[in-house]
Amino acid sequence: MKRSSPEVAPWDGALITSAMALTGLGVVMNYSTTAALEIGSAFPVLALRHVAGVGVALVVAVLAARTPLALWRRAALPFWMFCVGMLALTLVFGIEAGGARRWLPLPGLPVSIQPAEPARLAVVLAMAALLAHATQRSVGSPRLLFRVCGLVAVPVSLLLLQPDLSGSVLLCASAGLVLFAAGVPMRLLALPAAFATALTTLFIAVNAYARARVRGFLQPWERADSEAFQTIQSFVAFGRGGSFGVGLGDGRQKLFYLPEAHTDFILSVVAEELGLVGVLAVIGAFAALCFAGLRVARQAREPFALLLAVGCTAAIAVPALCNAAVVMGLLPTTGLALPFLSHGSNSLVCTALAVGILLRIARETENGRSGRARKKA
Repeated sequence: MKRSSPEVAPWDGALITSAMALTGLGVVMNYSTTAALEIGSAFPVLALRHVAGVGVALVVAVLAARTPLALWRRAALPFWMFCVGMLALTLVFGIEAGGARRWLPLPGLPVSIQPAEPARLAVVLAMAALLAHATQRSVGSPRLLFRVCGLVAVPVSLLLLQPDLSGSVLLCASAGLVLFAAGVPMRLLALPAAFATALTTLFIAVNAYARARVRGFLQPWERADSEAFQTIQSFVAFGRGGSFGVGLGDGRQKLFYLPEAHTDFILSVVAEELGLVGVLAVIGAFAALCFAGLRVARQAREPFALLLAVGCTAAIAVPALCNAAVVMGLLPTTGLALPFLSHGSNSLVCTALAVGILLRIARETENGRSGRARKKA
């Protein structure tokens, strides 16, 4: 009698649907926001470049989803070391813009990468691999926490030297969520949190550009023509959009009023052209993706899968939340991309990698549950 092949679990529909919806909207909004930058050009080069980035991101997501978790676990430390190496190389060979070195050119290729994006994933991956060995009793041991803090402190130090305060904050926030999910007591999390807060305050005090952004955040209307210019123009975009927007492609703020409209402030263009409805749709899609990611973590059957799912979800949710807060004037202006939507392949590919890993965790969890059910039967 022919033996039937084992059933294979389907891919997580909520993750795929929310990610594809955000990606599709990103393609549309990139075409809209980059049109003004390509007046007179025969082809929408920037929009086509983003579409090419979407293609690369899809390939990365598929490969990540088909890579066994055991392989991800073995690759955790090498991947962390690779990203730390890229951060170090950026300080020496990086492209300097606006007084910072955040982009590393790739030899022989007309592209560059921002190592802060993959470094965030590398840290949560390495933390998940390290903390997965700890028991509930040893998860709060000073020795283990010291090793975990080392995984975070090295890339954070390199980011601050660029300088990149926002990238450092995002990395620390993602790492903190992984520690919380691992069951580290709050009293032990308070010490590194206090140290990070003090370090952030010191960084702002000694860096003029950071102080200027804080001043613009605290006094936006008094500094509307200087430090708070981007924030005020974002407010204008939200105000013009109203409930239903002025219409796709009909926004004015992207016509050189709003700096970085196709990258850091693309949500402001969504607000102007698609209105409150469009913004709520974007926030709702991110909420659905985060809910799906946390559901994957809750259903995980082993600590590594659980912690990695939380880390990958945080790597998407934290920058999305911070970007939305910046464009709405709830945080000082920072150079943060909005995952899935902002122009460029760097954030897009890293976000796709996180989604692919989440899909792999969900599938292995479901396959394990199906296997146990067949054995009981």
